[in-house]
This record gives sequence, structure tokens and C-alpha cells, in this order.
Amino acid sequence: LLTSLSGLCELNSKIKSVCFGNKLFITERQSPRHGGESVADVLRAHGVKFVFTLVGGHISPILVACEKLGIRIVDTRHEATAVFAADAVARLSGTVGVAAVTAGPGLTNTVTAVKNAQMAESPLLLIGGAAATLLQGRGALQDIDQMSLFKPLCKFCASVRTVREIVPTVRKALAIAQSGTPGPVFIEFPIDTLYPYHVVEKEFAPKNTPKGLMGKIIAWYLQNHLSNLFAGAWETCDLSPLSVHIPHATENEVQRCVELVSRAKKPVILLGSQATLPPTPADDVRKALESLGIPCFLGGMSRGMLGKNSPLHIRQNRRDALKEADLVLLAGTVCDFRLSYGKVLNRQSKIIAVNRDRSQLLKNSDMFWKPTVAIQGDAGSFLLRLSKALKGHRCPEEWPRILKEGDTIKEKANRAKADEKTERHLNPLSVLHRVDELLAEDSILVADGGDFVGSAAYIMRPRGPIRWLDPGAFGTLGVGGGFALGAKLCRPESEVWIVYGDGSLGYSVAEFDTFTRHKTPVIALVGNDACWSQISREQVPLLGSNVACGLAFTDYHIVADGYGGKGYLIGREDESQLDDIFKKAQKECREGKAILLNVLIGKTSFREGSISV
Repeated sequence: LLTSLSGLCELNSKIKSVCFGNKLFITERQSPRHGGESVADVLRAHGVKFVFTLVGGHISPILVACEKLGIRIVDTRHEATAVFAADAVARLSGTVGVAAVTAGPGLTNTVTAVKNAQMAESPLLLIGGAAATLLQGRGALQDIDQMSLFKPLCKFCASVRTVREIVPTVRKALAIAQSGTPGPVFIEFPIDTLYPYHVVEKEFAPKNTPKGLMGKIIAWYLQNHLSNLFAGAWETCDLSPLSVHIPHATENEVQRCVELVSRAKKPVILLGSQATLPPTPADDVRKALESLGIPCFLGGMSRGMLGKNSPLHIRQNRRDALKEADLVLLAGTVCDFRLSYGKVLNRQSKIIAVNRDRSQLLKNSDMFWKPTVAIQGDAGSFLLRLSKALKGHRCPEEWPRILKEGDTIKEKANRAKADEKTERHLNPLSVLHRVDELLAEDSILVADGGDFVGSAAYIMRPRGPIRWLDPGAFGTLGVGGGFALGAKLCRPESEVWIVYGDGSLGYSVAEFDTFTRHKTPVIALVGNDACWSQISREQVPLLGSNVACGLAFTDYHIVADGYGGKGYLIGREDESQLDDIFKKAQKECREGKAILLNVLIGKTSFREGSISV
């Protein structure tokens, strides 16, 4: 038996092919190629321009291969930032954003950002390293059950087991990320699927000649496993993108909506982020909305869809408008907490709901509202078809005019609040108004915070579609650094502003190092009131304590200086010079400096009654 086994081991060491079914796979043991090259080949074939990462040995072959193919590797100071940056790229480019992180804690650090991408419906590929295939579950470095972590968060999860699986698995994942309701996907790459054969063989091969029956059996098994791991690895295969499935409204559904809209006297459109998704260009959606002439409330990434001063864009008094409307079109908007679970909708109104995701389409319809027509389909293309079918028909002009007058009255009142003196420091509303007036037309606004950002949402006006990036329904703090990084890389000619609360700044201020190293200058506007004000506003009157809400008027501008940026401390004594300071910051940003404006602000009553839970 020993003689036979010895002969088998010797024969196996010479075999260079493995047979599965009717297909013979060749194992090219002398090839210097590695699995990271296969990953990079697929990403390049799909038009991926950036991979965001925090480096780790498990994933080094992917990063090196991508760089060689011209895919830009952008390393961050936290794994969550890498995923947030990939999320921003997905939103702005219409392709899949890609982040690659190392095994174990590298992946666990991304969980919040991946969940945020899931709820924001961003197509994103997360690449994760993993322990070698034979060592998983045996106590290897950073080895945990990663698949169980990401299955609830991702549309698709896969663990690659052989090098030949890499190309089809990555192609499949990228297609799934973009199909239906977009979202994140995850692929785990054990380290032995990424390094070259000769490197992996050194780890597998016994250090000494095996002795005894068990030693020879183990050596034989390891050699077979290695041959299978690399069998067929470098065969030519298709790298091109698979088809992406996007649901669309039927002709009957569109026709029924045409009839409802044509009869409406006081229609309203609530536009959500889904209306900005590919394949419909945002400019075409804007033209469709202008053709319909229906007043619109814009949320999420659809903010700015109608430009800065459109007569159809209504920003204030949404609750009152919805109570009076006789038809409401929810175009990618969900009846969750942002619409009081549907309770703000008039039960007498005709309601058309369009959403790619069926669960979001009908959320809370069993309790507080009922759709007249519910369409599981793409909101952007639906609006184009609706506009085309209603060509020549426009909403009665009196209705949007009345709503716009209400807008004007409310905004005048808000502006009056901005002129009030706060007890100390600067009035945050005044600061936001001043910045809004100076924004360049191509500016992108990133929202990361609570109270200060909540005020900014009412005051600052994105100049065009997909020029406002906020976390979305998950309300995640810490998106600022990553979103701004992704935005600046996608739109290098644009002025990118992060509107930070002083609390949320703490999550990603270290990314000023990233902005400096990767030459991605942005401007951070920090509303520093030394407090988690959105929480404190309710906690103190309800529970009588400000515990855990207080911060300090920290010198965040010095932190930015330390990371290679430029910081400014701005207080009440600078009030008369605010415009000059902001213009100087814009100029320095254009010249390549990342800027942090540490603005000391006081308290106002502007957001009294806003929710924090």
C-alpha cells in the first residue's frame, strides 16, 4: 500500500490537468499570474475607474493588478470611508462603486457603510480578503464567518473557492448590484485564490519529505487541492458586462396614470433618489417634470433636479400641500418616517406610487394610506413616458403659483430668523445663507450631521441634479469624508462642500490626510456649537439632563492644518468679513488645498420640534 501511495504521489506531482465532468482544466504551475489580475481585468472591462481601500496583505494582489491596468487606487484612513467613497462614485457615475478591504476587522469596519448603501440603494461591490481555503475555521489570522455578516446586507454574497471562479463571480456580482433595486454585493477572496501558484505552493508543500501512510495521504491531498485551486485559472473567458434587469411600468399602468393626472386639479409630485438612477439621464427627467408643470417636492439625491430657482420646485409647507392635493405621485419616495409613515397623505387623494422595490412601494399601505395605482418599476423612465403621453397637457397654473407664494412667505420668515443675533457666536442660519449665495454653479454638497445639516437642507440650494449627497434613510453619521472624496474624484472640476456638524466631523476628520495625499481638495463647513444639538434639544426638556450631549469648542481647524489642509477659525468678530473669508477659502481650494472652516455658532429656535428618533 505504501509503495502504491508513493507512486501515486509521484505521479500526481507531474499531473498538470484536472477533469471535472466532461471538461479538462489545465493547471499551469509555472505561470507567474495571480487571481488579483483576474479581478482587475473584469473591473476594467466594466468601466471601473476607482477602487477605494485600506490596504491589507490579503488583498494586495488585487490592488497591484488594478493599478497596473490604470484603475486608480485610493487609500483612506478607515474602511468605512472607503465604502462611503465607493457609494458616492456609484451615485454620481451611474456605475458600480468598488471598495476592497482586508479580512476580519477590515470587513467588520465596513458594516455600517454597507448597510447605508443598502438602504440608499447604491450599487456597490465590496471585495474582502479571507483566510486561505484550507485554513478557514482552523484559527487562521483574522478568520471569521464573514458571509454570515454580509448576507443580510447584500443582494449577493459569494466566497471564491478556485481561481477559475473569479471572472464569472465578479461579472455576476456587478450585474446583480445594478439590477432591480440597486444595492451592495460582497465577494470574499481567500488569500490563496489571489497569489501566484509558486507562492501558494510554498505554503502548502510539506517542509520535509512526508513519512508514513498519513503523511503521504496529507501530501497527496494538499497537492490535489492545489491543482484544483489553479486548474483552468488562465483560460480565456468573457469579461464583458452581463445584462442588467430594470423593471418598467406596463403600458396599461402608464395609461391609467395618464387618465388620473389629466383629471387632477391640484397634483403634487414627491421625487426621491430613485428618479436619478440609470438608465434615464437626470436632464431628461428634469425636462419631463417641466413639461408636466406639476409642483414638485424634491428629496434625497433628486434635490437640485429642477435647478436653483424653478417655479415648480416647492421647498416649504409640504404637509399643507399634501393635505390639499387631489393627486400625489410618489416617484421613488417611500412612506416611511420621512412621510410620517403615510399619515400626511390625504385619504381622498388619488395616489400613484412608483418604486423598483415592492416592499418600499407598499410600505405602511396596510395602515395609513392606499395607493390608487402601485407600479413596481423605474421612476425616471416612468416620468418620461407619462410626460410624453400627456404632451400638450399642463397642470393648472394657479396651483403651483399658490404653493410658490407660500414658499416665498415661509422663506422670508426663515431669512428673518437668520438676521437675529444669537446669544453668542454666529447665527448658523446666517452662515448657511451666506455660503449658499457664494456657491459655484457646479458645486456638490455633502451633508453629514444633525442639527446644522438639518438647517442646511432648508437653506442651501443644489444647483443641479445629483449635486446633494446625504446618507439617506439610515441617517448615518460619518459619511462626509468618503462622500466628498468620491464626489471630487468623479467631478474634479466641481467645488465640493461638506456640511458638517461638529459631532459628525469626528468620524472622518482624519480623511483630510487622504484629501491631501490624493490631491482631492474640498471645503468642509463645520457648524461648531459644542453640542450634539439635535439630541440635546429633546433630551433636556424631556429628561432634565444634557448628559453625553456636550462637546467643546475644539480647534478642528488646527487638526486640518496637521493633516496638510488649511483651517480657519471663524467667530462673531469675523461676521463682517464672512464673504471675504469664504471667497478666500474657495480660491485656496481651487489652488489645491483642502479647507476646513471651523465656524463657532450659537443657538436658534429654527429647528424646534424636529425629530431625533
